[in-house]
Amino acid sequence: MTEGKELRTVAKIFYQSSVFFVRWLMLAAVVGSIVGVMGVLFHFSVEKATELRTEFPWLLYLLPLGGVLIALLYQKSGMAKDMGTNTIIEAVRGEHPLRMRTAPLIFISTVITHLLGGSSGREGAALQIGGSMGARLADWMDLDQKEHQMMIMCGMSTCFAALFGTPLTATIFAIEVVSVGVMHYAALVPCVLGALIGYGIAQIFEVAPTAFVIQNVPQLGLASTVQVIVLSILCAVLSAIFCISMHASGKLYKKYISNAALRAAVGGVLVILLTLLVGNRDYNGAGMDVITRAMAGEADWCAFLLKILFTAVTLGAGFKGGEIVPTFFIGATFGCVVGPLLGLDPSFAAAVGLIALFCGVINCPVASFTLAVELFGGDGVIFFGIASAIGYMFSGYYGLYSGQKIVYSKLETKFIDVHTK
Repeated sequence: MTEGKELRTVAKIFYQSSVFFVRWLMLAAVVGSIVGVMGVLFHFSVEKATELRTEFPWLLYLLPLGGVLIALLYQKSGMAKDMGTNTIIEAVRGEHPLRMRTAPLIFISTVITHLLGGSSGREGAALQIGGSMGARLADWMDLDQKEHQMMIMCGMSTCFAALFGTPLTATIFAIEVVSVGVMHYAALVPCVLGALIGYGIAQIFEVAPTAFVIQNVPQLGLASTVQVIVLSILCAVLSAIFCISMHASGKLYKKYISNAALRAAVGGVLVILLTLLVGNRDYNGAGMDVITRAMAGEADWCAFLLKILFTAVTLGAGFKGGEIVPTFFIGATFGCVVGPLLGLDPSFAAAVGLIALFCGVINCPVASFTLAVELFGGDGVIFFGIASAIGYMFSGYYGLYSGQKIVYSKLETKFIDVHTK
């Protein structure tokens, strides 16, 4: 009798899981196809903008006008108080509605920022594009609140994977970043399906996945472990400094300049002056070429500080984009410079720095670890696990996204449920 009841229970679970899987396979196919194509289009747009900026250096001097245009676009669209990626994070928790206009606005504004030389990344835009499109598709399909939230995460993972070519990281990031300490495992299937479809579409259009070759990974031992721990602690501290700089810059602009268009214009002028003062264009745009050089063991000693400054001045003024690629830049160059002082190879140290700092600013240790595997391959995987853990613990409760919540304490099994600083 008991065995028969257990068999019926197993059959019921199998049936429910099958229905869920088939349903989300169809929904993820819709989200993945539409958002994946949009992600690819966004990738090529930013890439073309970067090429044009490199070909025509004078475009930098139009940055103040670009900032004014971005501010006016958001004002005229009724999105002047838009909180960017924070809005997407809060929407997953059901705390904030999303508008479809978010996608075209962030698309256009990020391309303008990259075209004219603002210091920003792409992933913030990717999360907003994917999340808002996922929400709109959920509205059209008349899905319930819980499914609506999973559609947002599915869109986030899809666009992230299409842009970076890291489907596993995209999946984990989308379900880990919202409420740190509580992962929405029910969204695993929708997110991984969406990420794989987005990644597949990117491959069809020959979008190369983001990946780096690192050199001289050390053997696992006491000395190398201590070296990685020390570097990761330093990166965690730097991640807190970066987060503080990003939040403080926006507050300072608003304190002294109330008009959004004027803030953007002033920010554009400051970026131009900083660029002329530095004497090169390494800190305009995302800086993927500088990250590549750092992975080869080459970086200026002050590169990480200048990138913090350029990014804070740019995004604090109201320009659009993301903070993750600048985070890669800061972590890689810092690791490349400081690593050799600890006895590490500069190339390997750049990779450790990138992962530790990334984890420090987004508070997602699992996603940070998977990112290391997808960016660098299997070599040094234990060291990157250490870097993720240390970066998470020593960064405190700071984070790039104020909409993110830390549900459990980083130091003990204690429920705290606080927003990042």
